[in-house]
Amino acid sequence: MSLRANFYQKSGATFAFNPWDLLALVIVLAIFTALGWAATKMSHPFNLGDQIPISLGYSHLPYYALESVLRMLIALAVSIVVTFVVGALAAKSKHAERIIIPCIDILQSVPVLGFLSITISGFIALFPGSLLGPQFCTIFVLFTAQVWNMIFGFYQSLRTLPDDLIEAARMFNLSPWQRFWRLEVPFAMPNLLWNMMVSMSQCWVPLTFSEAISVANQNIHLPGIGSYIFVAIQQANMHAIFAAIITMFIVIAFYDQLMFRPLIKWAEKFKFESLPDERPSRAWFTSLLHRTHLSRYLGKLTAKISDRFINPRWRKTGYQETVPRNNQWNKILLVLLYGSVLAGLGFGIFQLGDFVFANLGWVEIRHALLLALASGARVFLAVIISSIIWVPLGVLIGRHRTLAKFAQPVVQFCAAFPTNLLYPLAVLLILRYNLDVNLWVTILIVIGAQWYILFNVIAGMSTFPKEILYAAKIFNVKGWLWWRQVILPGIFPYYITGAITAAGGAWNLTIIAELISWGTHTYKAFGVGAYITEYTNSGDFHRVALGIGIMCCFVIAFNWILWRPMYNLAERRFKIS
Repeated sequence: MSLRANFYQKSGATFAFNPWDLLALVIVLAIFTALGWAATKMSHPFNLGDQIPISLGYSHLPYYALESVLRMLIALAVSIVVTFVVGALAAKSKHAERIIIPCIDILQSVPVLGFLSITISGFIALFPGSLLGPQFCTIFVLFTAQVWNMIFGFYQSLRTLPDDLIEAARMFNLSPWQRFWRLEVPFAMPNLLWNMMVSMSQCWVPLTFSEAISVANQNIHLPGIGSYIFVAIQQANMHAIFAAIITMFIVIAFYDQLMFRPLIKWAEKFKFESLPDERPSRAWFTSLLHRTHLSRYLGKLTAKISDRFINPRWRKTGYQETVPRNNQWNKILLVLLYGSVLAGLGFGIFQLGDFVFANLGWVEIRHALLLALASGARVFLAVIISSIIWVPLGVLIGRHRTLAKFAQPVVQFCAAFPTNLLYPLAVLLILRYNLDVNLWVTILIVIGAQWYILFNVIAGMSTFPKEILYAAKIFNVKGWLWWRQVILPGIFPYYITGAITAAGGAWNLTIIAELISWGTHTYKAFGVGAYITEYTNSGDFHRVALGIGIMCCFVIAFNWILWRPMYNLAERRFKIS
């Protein structure tokens, strides 16, 4: 090895290929070739009314899985960009925060079917005669399923940035641009990665509805795992369901090993602690890349590009942070901004009210309110049950690196498991034992919403300073005192982020779980989710608008009465400093 290195050093070569280079190059090129080939299939000719056949043959599953993963990755890339822009803006500007956070509360409460019914016509009109319209509509729906908890997680990390790190950034005279990329993004990266994982996993739940679009008696089935599952449920084909589950398990294992484990390994260097890990995590793909010469060359090239990006030459030296003047023009601009937002919101509410009240009476509105109360009780119960179960288990997984290594892919697969695949079991149990469908709906919602809490608690424990744990061990702090004084204050901001997104996800899951069907059997629970699903399929958009509007009002009320005060408490009292 030394002779080879000597030879290349004397010959002036920048890098030399070895067998590991070849293996890594084959893997990377295979991934990009497969994704590129799947991208070329997205723009086939298509006109509204055309039927896209979905085969339940097992040989079609690899292609369907590739198409679904490509849509999810595109949505994830867009979500990361939006998270950096919107999350940073909300965390840094109190005026922007007053607008952005309520808007996210509203958008998080809009169900998947609501986004589908609103956007499908616009995307089809934007790309006439092409399949790109439904494709972009599906990607947009997946984006809405991913982005909200990522924004909340990033926003929470920036708001709880330790004071000594902020002071260090001032001492090193960093500009806002440098501070963002050198300090804020690295500090938020571990939490952001765990939220990316739960976002990617939760994408499998709305995938069935976003790929198998059924709005106003129009059916569009895009090639993908979601459409495959939708057709299998319609035909009550249990063998196809099992084949889809196995395919999902393989796909999750692939992107966990090739994307998330290397990213988690890379993000460990950004942890806010002075003590190193006793057992640093390992990722075989990262180890493979470390053995290659090409990756070292690309790493140096990437470092130079990122250095130019973070430290632009046009930046003036000796930057000093200035306090903006609170002049009259600023006040006028703020009044205009708030006025335009309130005017737009008022106009939207007026149009929605006119659209609903013109065709529906107070009896229908009162009925929808009662349905929303029932769904709200299920959502609140789901968050409580998930917290009781997964906060202790999340702390256990986050504390033990060996356990986290084996638990991470299992948790990812469980979180990705679409709730509607449990319909066969739910329907069979309801039929056989004459069970109450309202109770079983609550269990389905718990199964789907619990993962937001678990992933955020694990993220909190993964960034928990080891010095505090060692100090508690030295002072022999145990039992409930250990939980109350050490662990719960440390993970409380992360738990609140998980609880907020779990509540939003649970409201969305009411759309899926409150109206369950398997073959010819259909069961409807008493709730606003079943109300929205039923009238979306029949094309009654007045009742759909009423159901979505009431659901949004309930979510906003939950967030601002319960979750927002707890979030503010987490920022004030449990900030690491």
